[in-house]
Amino acid sequence: MGAFKFRGAYNAVSRLSPADRARGVVTFSSGNHGQAVALAGRLLGTPVTVVMPADAPAVKVEATRGYGAEVVLYDRSQGPTREEIGTRLATQRGLSLVPPFDHADVIAGQGTAALELVEETGPLDLLLVPCGGGGLLSGSALVMRARSPAARVVGVEPAKADDATRSFRTRTLQTVTNPDTIADGARTPSLGELTFPLVLANVSDMVTVSEEAIIEATLFLWNRVKLVVEPTGALAAAALLDRVVSARGLRVGVILSGGNVDFEAVLGQAQPRR
Repeated sequence: MGAFKFRGAYNAVSRLSPADRARGVVTFSSGNHGQAVALAGRLLGTPVTVVMPADAPAVKVEATRGYGAEVVLYDRSQGPTREEIGTRLATQRGLSLVPPFDHADVIAGQGTAALELVEETGPLDLLLVPCGGGGLLSGSALVMRARSPAARVVGVEPAKADDATRSFRTRTLQTVTNPDTIADGARTPSLGELTFPLVLANVSDMVTVSEEAIIEATLFLWNRVKLVVEPTGALAAAALLDRVVSARGLRVGVILSGGNVDFEAVLGQAQPRR
């Protein structure tokens, strides 16, 4: 379904009891996790309901429905929150809640991205990982600690959605409200109860990148590397290409985490190159 989110979604849904899978699951997502749970549900015979923002990229809403899920849209600018809606539906319908990042089975599944990378490349000096709610970052950092312990793991998020970076610096959980970033997968309000302490314990640093850097990295990956990567998936590459992190002489891993692109949104914000 075009993103790393399938790793965690399938792991979490597959580990439910047969009775819980038969009753169904509910989740909330700006797009990729919703698609991932929808596809996992289709493969495992589990009904899926996905709470999505009304302004989510149309390609992600259509794909989620295409995988067979019921989509419940909500307005991000008004209450209740997606978490509240998802929790209410779980209670009302007797569904299992599979959140997008703050879940042990989801974190474990996401970490397989870094595991496969290290198995292919060997030890690294630096791993750059996109960060929204911290599931991929937490899982990747745990893997690197076990398989490449000398490596520095750096999380990357948009400057307009810098809650994880502020949380990392202050060691106090910080939040952000409906950030206006093209990296829609990083619009999560905060790290989670599980991911926050995991990030503090296992991540070396957090950095942010500008909207311009995100768009430039996305276009570079399209035009030069010939990879269809969405803006959120290009966050880690943006930190490297914009020289936000120093990587000279190092063995560097960069996780590109998703390819569900709203092309019109990206091209509409791209500035003509001088």
